[in-house]
Amino acid sequence: MLEGRAVIEDTDMPVKMQMQAMAAASEALDLHDVVDCRSIAAHIKKEFDMRYGCGWQCVVGSNFGCFFTHCKGTFIYFTLETLSFLIFKGDSSSSSSKS
Repeated sequence: MLEGRAVIEDTDMPVKMQMQAMAAASEALDLHDVVDCRSIAAHIKKEFDMRYGCGWQCVVGSNFGCFFTHCKGTFIYFTLETLSFLIFKGDSSSSSSKS
């Protein structure tokens, strides 16, 4: 039975971080209504910001597309239940500070 099992579509995350992403998504689905994608994404983002530092982004839904730049080793795209999850840490290398 596939219910409750995540299917990874693409990733460059280390396996431990992948497992954390899927666990955070599962926890968010337990805490929030499945149609409340914004709260689900916020829950996952907060978890990743807390564990791995600020700058994480999370998109949750059943029909979306996007283009983004991410830090190497911080990207995962997977499905769980009826939703797709995109989690990544934004790449800040394109922004620079001047003295």
